[in-house]
Amino acid sequence: MLDYFNRCLSDGIEPAKPVAIGYIARVVGLTLEARGINLALGARCLVDDGEQSSFEVEVVGFDADISYLMPLRPFSSVKPGARVTPTAASDSVPAGNALLGRVIDGTGMPLDSKGPIGQCEYIKFHPQPINPLLREPISQPLDVGVCSVNASLTIGCGQRVGLFAGSGVGKSVLLGMMTRFTEADVVIVALVGERGKEVREFVENNLGSQGMGKTIVVAAPADETPVMRLRAGMYAARLSEHFRDEGKRTLLLFDSLTRYAQAQREIALATGEPPATRGYPPSVFARLPQLVERAGNGLGNGGSVTAFYTVLVEGDDLTDPVADSARAILDGHIVLSRDIAGQGIYPAVDIQASISRSMASIVPAEHLLAANQVKQLYSRFEQSKDLISVGAYTSGIDPITDLAIARQPQIQAFLSQGLDEPINLPTSLSRLLTILEPVDTVDDPSVSAARVDADVIEAPRNGGIALGNR
Repeated sequence: MLDYFNRCLSDGIEPAKPVAIGYIARVVGLTLEARGINLALGARCLVDDGEQSSFEVEVVGFDADISYLMPLRPFSSVKPGARVTPTAASDSVPAGNALLGRVIDGTGMPLDSKGPIGQCEYIKFHPQPINPLLREPISQPLDVGVCSVNASLTIGCGQRVGLFAGSGVGKSVLLGMMTRFTEADVVIVALVGERGKEVREFVENNLGSQGMGKTIVVAAPADETPVMRLRAGMYAARLSEHFRDEGKRTLLLFDSLTRYAQAQREIALATGEPPATRGYPPSVFARLPQLVERAGNGLGNGGSVTAFYTVLVEGDDLTDPVADSARAILDGHIVLSRDIAGQGIYPAVDIQASISRSMASIVPAEHLLAANQVKQLYSRFEQSKDLISVGAYTSGIDPITDLAIARQPQIQAFLSQGLDEPINLPTSLSRLLTILEPVDTVDDPSVSAARVDADVIEAPRNGGIALGNR
């Protein structure tokens, strides 16, 4: 061996480093404990027991001479003493236009039936983060084709928004509508930890041929290992960064941030990290901003990553640790309401509980004023709904409530939108302003107080909205 090294050095050749082959000493759940290898976090190995086909694992932790490994894909069996061999897997992943219209996994392998991926370029999986002071500010709106979002919760290019929803309120439908109707150049859809049948349903029913033309779907269903689920989310974010760096407006639809956090929780607990908030280890809340901060505007080339991260709120509990953490690091949130969905209004966007923190800097003052007025009318009606339903409210007591009652049918029509009905930003604004047009009191004298004027809804000097009673 010494002669080999001396000969390489004399010839000016760097000698190859010897490969340390280890073995499996213990298995607990999906965690494999290996001895005899000395690898960094994230390194990959092949496990081979001599009988079954080998499977790939990733180093997720270590303790002295013990390395903790987790498989990238489910494995059937493994024996004590199985050989662990480090691989030469690079840090590069496929990217580029060749992936458009395809469904791939967290490693770039195709999941659809369209054959191998064509000629594509390879990019680093872990790039250097952008200095936040060098990013372009959010200054331009992005048309997502959904009326209620465009008009009352206008989204800017480079904004990060949370989509908070329980089960069965139309989350996937709304994502599909934005994918088909958006003006973004490229759409990246990450389906992380969802049911396997939802992947095909989303691709065929919600996207269709219209949406898949400029879309890349990165899927890691619930039956995949936590390492693969985590990797799929990071790969989707990396693809978004790649197209942003090419100067394209990219829309990232991440479904869901909760499943991504649960994958990190499984890995952290399996490697011995103590649980903290409701069973979530601290590393989960460190991972979330690392993922979210990768979206945003680029370095002045016109490219941007506008991201929607869905957050599952079990039992419609918005105080869930993941939901609470997400609200703090995102630039706004859209809440889907089960009550609104129960009324047959889709998409079931609750404009009262939702907010876009970037809207004030990307729309004219008149647009912002009208959006706030409609929100307050909607809120006033919701507050008085119980009294109105039992007949305990008398018309004329409060002009604002009278106005809210009179405009309720228009507000409901504004919130409703067909699944195949794209509504662009100018049309959305026009529908919003229609709600605030004066009511014809000749035909309906019962709503004589329902008129939008300076006495009922007035704008104070600071630019906010004030509701005042006569």
